[in-house]
Amino acid sequence: MSGLKGWREIPIGGLILDAGNAEQYKTGSWRTYRPVWDEGKCIHCLFCWIYCPDSAIIVEEGKMKGIDLEHCKGCGICAEECPPKEKAIEMVLEGEGKGV
Repeated sequence: MSGLKGWREIPIGGLILDAGNAEQYKTGSWRTYRPVWDEGKCIHCLFCWIYCPDSAIIVEEGKMKGIDLEHCKGCGICAEECPPKEKAIEMVLEGEGKGV
């Protein structure tokens, strides 16, 4: 057998029983749009980090350092929450525009 669990062994509702296992799954290929970060405009407010549902915002020493595109699904929440005066994050069509 391939080591896959049968239907009787899978938790009801497909629950994730092990904390932190989402990091193992690279989901960035689902994107239609991707965020492009302009470091020069960023004020490191970290609103993007607070609101990102995929934990795709990379933060080191209290400052944004980039975006983990292997986990970002392209929802655009980070760009929406970025302060309007700065707009350090812009959503672009995957495969086009900035940062390609």
